[in-house]
Formats: sequence, structure tokens, C-alpha cells
Amino acid sequence: MEVRTTRFGTLEIAEDRVICFSKGLLGFSQFKRYCLLEPNDDACFFWLQCVDEPGLAFVVTDPSLFVEEYDAPIRQEQMEAMSLASIEDAQVFVIVNKVGAELTGNLQGPLVINTLNRSGEQLVLADKRWETRHKLMVVAQDQQRATA
Repeated sequence: MEVRTTRFGTLEIAEDRVICFSKGLLGFSQFKRYCLLEPNDDACFFWLQCVDEPGLAFVVTDPSLFVEEYDAPIRQEQMEAMSLASIEDAQVFVIVNKVGAELTGNLQGPLVINTLNRSGEQLVLADKRWETRHKLMVVAQDQQRATA
């Protein structure tokens, strides 16, 4: 299928690569279908591109690459809603934002994807140790050091 994007032009995506978030994502509940775009084979950041809205895309990453102790507890009813028989069939991503010179991840609102049937859900965690803008890494040096 063809997917139009504002960042990458028109892409050809296999139908079985479409991920369906039946409830949509927070703030974007009307958009349900997305695909995961990998910039290269060893990428740690990906684009979660909306299939039905060319301008809607999110940078996502696996939070365990940056926060070793992170886990997203999935309740039994959430597993059933996504037809997850085993937690091993789930992949967790978080949405990444750039805040100043830092990349932050929304660890309080992880995206859980069933890798077998490509269904997903954005969870809202009650655990207060995780933030919506948890620092993942610094991407730019301080301007003063760069000019010295």
C-alpha cells in the first residue's frame, strides 16, 4: 500500500506492517493506523508514521536502551484487548521529544505493540517515578563551549 508522508514522500508499505491502535494515541484518538519506519538497520530511533495523515509522525524508541530498569506493567485486560497471549510477544516504545539540547521520552505513556497481530495501545502508567519528559540523552553541546 502507498503511504503519503510530509517528511519522506510517498512510501510503499506492506499491508501486514500496519499497526492498529484501536483507541488511537493520546491527543490523536481519531487516527488509528500507523507504520514503523526504520531509518537504517542499526537505528535506535524510529518514525511512527500515521498511515491516514501525512503530517502526523512521532519519533519513538525502545526505552530499555536508555533506562535499564524501565518496565511497563501491562494489566490482564490490556493484554486481552491486544490479544497478547504472552508478554514476550509485546514490544514497548516511547515517544521522543527534543527539549533544548536533550532528547526526552514519555515513560509515563508507553506504546505497547503486539508483534504478532500488529495491534497496539498507549498505556498511562500511575508509577510516579516515570515522567512524560524523562531525559534520554543530550544531543548538542553548550553553545559557549562550541565557540571557545
